[in-house]
Amino acid sequence: MPDDDAPVYEDSFRPSEPLAEAFADLVAVVRQLRRDCPWDREQTHASTRHLTLEEAYEVAAAIDAEDAEALEGELGDLLLHGLFHSRIAEEAGRFTLEDVLRRETRKLIRRHPHVFGDETAETTDDVKQTWEATKRAERESGEDGGGSGEDDSAAPPSALDGMPEALPALLRAERTQQKAAAAGFDFSSDAASWEQVEEELREFRQTEGASQEAREDELGDVLFALVTYARREGLVAENALRGTVEKFARRFRRIEPRLDDGLSSEAMKRLWEDVEEEEGTV
Repeated sequence: MPDDDAPVYEDSFRPSEPLAEAFADLVAVVRQLRRDCPWDREQTHASTRHLTLEEAYEVAAAIDAEDAEALEGELGDLLLHGLFHSRIAEEAGRFTLEDVLRRETRKLIRRHPHVFGDETAETTDDVKQTWEATKRAERESGEDGGGSGEDDSAAPPSALDGMPEALPALLRAERTQQKAAAAGFDFSSDAASWEQVEEELREFRQTEGASQEAREDELGDVLFALVTYARREGLVAENALRGTVEKFARRFRRIEPRLDDGLSSEAMKRLWEDVEEEEGTV
């Protein structure tokens, strides 16, 4: 914590000396790589952006696989990218790793007044409401320093500010809806949300023969409405679709060797249904 801020966390949670040393070792390695390795020295934020995204996805893959050993390695790779980007910024005189760490510490403390302050939160919903309210206050005061690359003077602050454009579309749709709902914009009931799904489906069917652009626009409305309904039901559309893709790929691999047999559409359908039955789910 900064000198003018008294620590508000319990001292027992401070890292042990071995942990602090391990972190310092990694920081030192990153600094030396930037100085002595030609490849590392040439990299920029932009040139490593895709690599950082890949590492985040590899962390997600390890979590999905419930592979603790893989997760340990992938978390290390993702941590490396945080240190690497911080070092690039420090060399350019923009900010330091210490700035990053202290800023994040202050933000977490500020957004958890029920842990580090006098407020109370009895439920998860209470915590979410406090989090969003604090984020809105930060945006209005400029305290979050988020920055989206847009001219803040061109538009008033919005509950949707700070939404990463690089998020997968389904996840971005859900996060956008969550922010809008926290600001008070949402369907009055799950039934009303489902009616919207049915309405969008009807409109999509009516686009048959229309331009690809028009059909994609209506299809987007269908998907967005489905994400809305899923969110209200406590389901994560991104996880649901990922699971279905993985299920399809697993089943396809089982029937793939038979595809060269010249099977009819009906035969392929029966083969697929056999695989579904063997797995015990449809």
